Parts: sequence; structure tokens; C-alpha cells
Amino acid sequence: MVHVLVHMALLGGRETSDTIARMLNTNPVVVRRMMGLLKARGIVHSEGGRGGGWTLQRPLAELTVLDVQDALDQGPILAPGLSNDQPVCPVERAANTALTAAFGVGEDVIRTEFAKLTLADIAQSAVEGH
Repeated sequence: MVHVLVHMALLGGRETSDTIARMLNTNPVVVRRMMGLLKARGIVHSEGGRGGGWTLQRPLAELTVLDVQDALDQGPILAPGLSNDQPVCPVERAANTALTAAFGVGEDVIRTEFAKLTLADIAQSAVEGH
């Protein structure tokens, strides 16, 4: 959805669910569901009827990748694939503890980086061809 929001800003700011669905090669129903989550966080607004569509509610410079991530998914960005086949096994418990700790550190790093990265940064990179 970061891709979509940056495109919306660069293309004038208003897109329909059908146009976004074609951009993402998915169904407009999926787009409406995802855009609804963004709308609930004040990132986009929708207008129905002829000439309607989705518009950005905030400038790209005020939107971070973390804003979009958190609007779409309240869970962790990283999810360790823990084994729970043998919960009494000390090796399994030790592996799960170590992996959970490492994924927690990684989660903190990713969230910090996502919070620093604005959609305006991404748009600027696209315009400059990076």
C-alpha cells in the first residue's frame, strides 16, 4: 500500500478502487478492505459517486512506512517460526527463547527504521530514479 499511496500523490491524489486494483493486480474488494483500514487511521478519505475515489488525507511528508504498516496490521512485522511440537523438550524451549529474543531485537530495529522513512522520501527517490 506504500506503493499505492505514493502513486496517488504523484498522479494527482485521487484514485478509484478499480484503478488501484489494476495497479496491484488484485480485486477491488481487497483494495476497499485495505483502504478502509487506512481510512480508519486518517491516512485516506473516500468519496462515492461519479468522480469519487480515494484521496490522501495527509501530505506524504507526514506519513511514515510505520504509519501504513500499523494501519494495515496491528501484529508484529516479524514473526518467528517457533516449534511447539515438544513443549517439554529443553532444546525446543531454548531455541524458542533465543529466537523470540532475536526477533524482538529485529522488530525494534525495523519499527525504528520504518518510523524514520516517510512516503515523501520514497516519492523523491522514485522521481530521482533511485
